[in-house]
Amino acid sequence: MQLIDGKAIADQIKKEIAAEVEEIKAAGGKIPHLAAILVGHDGGSETYVAHKVKACEQCGFKSTLIRFENDVTEEELLAEVERLNQDDDVDGFIVQLPLPKHISEQKVIEAVDYRKDVDGFHPINVGRMSIGLPCFVSATPAGIMELLKRYNIETKGKHCVVLGRSNIVGKPVATLMMQKSNPGNATVTVCHSYSQNLKEICLQADIIIAALGVPEFLKGDMVKEGATVIDVGTTRVPSDKTKSGFKLTGDVKFDEVAPKCAYITPVPGGVGPMTIVSLMRNTLLAGKKAIY
Repeated sequence: MQLIDGKAIADQIKKEIAAEVEEIKAAGGKIPHLAAILVGHDGGSETYVAHKVKACEQCGFKSTLIRFENDVTEEELLAEVERLNQDDDVDGFIVQLPLPKHISEQKVIEAVDYRKDVDGFHPINVGRMSIGLPCFVSATPAGIMELLKRYNIETKGKHCVVLGRSNIVGKPVATLMMQKSNPGNATVTVCHSYSQNLKEICLQADIIIAALGVPEFLKGDMVKEGATVIDVGTTRVPSDKTKSGFKLTGDVKFDEVAPKCAYITPVPGGVGPMTIVSLMRNTLLAGKKAIY
């Protein structure tokens, strides 16, 4: 069993990006600039945004954090999105989800200029990805593909089971895994809360990507010997063993599943760091105008 070290790979990629930013700087070019809008004080969102700002520093980017309270109106938020769309110094920006209930997330996502949509959530980027055109690929699926690539995990002709059908992970990663590329070229089955015979389907899988958001859903008896398991889950579960009073728990019952795997990602330290570094890579591409 080999542990897939997302943190080590992410650190490596950050160094690669920082080196490229130094070259851009030396040539008198523009330093990539990422802006983030954060609404309210959700613990998870606060943590993610802090990590993103820190990653910008490590990559040599300029970053701006724009904060609003929970009572911000949809109009005010959309006005800020439009201001960032028009700001030539900002290469890419994100609106940290989830948003308060009174704001339509879809409306906000569609308001972002797709050429600055480094989260890869805009319908134009999603559509381009689904037919294999250059685009900003959303960060978590891009990070998963990068892990498979850097660990030389064979995907061609393999059976990949994706657990979960969210727009942020499940659907895009299934699309990427079936595309004619490397990694890719897999036979993909997407399962969700209405899927029947889940255990049987999982037992056929060479690769399982668990992105349900249900702690420890994937048990040892659902995984065949020699499978590769990518755990995307990050649920905060109360714990008396940590200072914060909770621990991050994946969708995989790690102690049961790990002994059967050829490769497995831990939580934390697997997919999480790759998500943030993929956002950095998208920001670099946006800064270089490499896609649009």
